[in-house]
Amino acid sequence: MGETLSAGLMQFDKPALLEKRIKLLEAILDCGSISTAAKRVGLSYKTAWEAIDTMNNLSQTPLVIRTTGGSGGGGTTLTPFGKEMIENYTLLKSEYERFIHNLSSISTLNIEHIKHLKRMSMQISARNQLMGKVAHIKHGTVSAEVSMVLKSGTTLISNITHSAIEELNLCVGDEVVGIIKASSVLLTTTLDIATSARNKLTGLVCDVKRGEINSQVSLDIGDGDVITATITTESLESLALDVNQKICALIKSSSILIGK
Repeated sequence: MGETLSAGLMQFDKPALLEKRIKLLEAILDCGSISTAAKRVGLSYKTAWEAIDTMNNLSQTPLVIRTTGGSGGGGTTLTPFGKEMIENYTLLKSEYERFIHNLSSISTLNIEHIKHLKRMSMQISARNQLMGKVAHIKHGTVSAEVSMVLKSGTTLISNITHSAIEELNLCVGDEVVGIIKASSVLLTTTLDIATSARNKLTGLVCDVKRGEINSQVSLDIGDGDVITATITTESLESLALDVNQKICALIKSSSILIGK
């Protein structure tokens, strides 16, 4: 039961983003070379540097620094703060495993409820957060297309980078969250419209919040899946949108982020 519970919590024992980044830091500490460290943890050289840049950007103090010159021609070094992050993570992971072991003795815990609580705890500004499962991943030269099926059966197509696929360790069958800003959702009353947007979702208007300049329109696409769009009030009036009206939401694949 411990493994099942851990899958619904922080996933210290899974190849999640945080785990991979900590392993990259540990490999840099051991190797002193970004290329060698990247190979050890199964990342490309480019993805490893992107991860380092992201970690440094998110930290008030750099975790990794580049060194130049010297007999070895330079390399990559962990700062004292970077080493502390490894130590803190190791401590947290140990306490987490002890916590999971204790939870395993509680037979009344429901893993689906735990996962639901985890999803509700995400704090992001994007208005639309839709749960689904990855149905297909199509790799292209520059980026990849990820098809996710929502609980309503609707398919969303997201275009994300190969680095994002790699960092998320994204696989077919994974449960993910599609994240879409309300301002990225276009609305039309023409149901058979031809469009270059990869995502065309049809449903009924279930709520309209009118403002002086902008308004919010929510569209029920089935089984509790609701897409919300922010449009100008002028557009709201021009389209004559009202509750229970059947309309289409158009979303570019590049406007859909994937969370895991």
